[in-house]
Amino acid sequence: MRKPIIAGNWKMHKVRDEALEFVYLVSQHVPPIEEVDTVICAQAVLLRSLVKRQGDNLRIGAQNMFYEDKGAYTGEVSPVTLEDAGVKYVIIGHSERRQYFHETDEDVNKKVHAALRHDLIPIICVGERLEERENNLTNQVVERQTVLALKGLTQEQVKNIVIAYEPIWAIGTGRTATAEMANETCGFIRSVIAREYGQEVADEVRIQYGGSVNPDNIKELMAQEHIDGCLIGGASLDPYAFIKMANYKKL
Repeated sequence: MRKPIIAGNWKMHKVRDEALEFVYLVSQHVPPIEEVDTVICAQAVLLRSLVKRQGDNLRIGAQNMFYEDKGAYTGEVSPVTLEDAGVKYVIIGHSERRQYFHETDEDVNKKVHAALRHDLIPIICVGERLEERENNLTNQVVERQTVLALKGLTQEQVKNIVIAYEPIWAIGTGRTATAEMANETCGFIRSVIAREYGQEVADEVRIQYGGSVNPDNIKELMAQEHIDGCLIGGASLDPYAFIKMANYKKL
């Protein structure tokens, strides 16, 4: 059985006091880590403070990192720094990074390798634009992104990564892929991994869905065969909503 993973991506929201208040509250009410991996991905300047206060059942993740350990890369965050801060997860290849900061599939692959070198679990985002969905290119897009993101990894490394299927047209728009649509694409991603790395590996990889997930739709999404978790944007900013989503089995 794949352990569910519910992750919140705060993006560029919350100052320190707001973030600490959230973590103090939420860490008391999320499920035991033996049952569900519950993660909050925050801005880099908040990470150390949040790691110190994450509690037993909550883990802190970063939203991005560079692929070099050190050097003249002004403004970037080193994987060494994340490891030293006690961060457990890092989002890689989010569509906003690809769109606004022109990250390529090759950049994503370099970051995945760097994350694994430093014992960080990468949450690798893949997903299609609306026009690609309308032109029946969804599978082609997510296959390319998945294959290139995992290029050069061993079977054991692939088992430990997380893939987040986030259709770009559903992020922050209020539009959500139906549970069946999301499951179909997550299943396709799993079939790509099976082809590249074997069925045993594919059966262990956790695949999340992300895109306007909220307390009203998370239970149906999580009931799908190939959806092992959710990567949640706006709804993760509200601690009470996040607690509900982390405890989706009780909804």
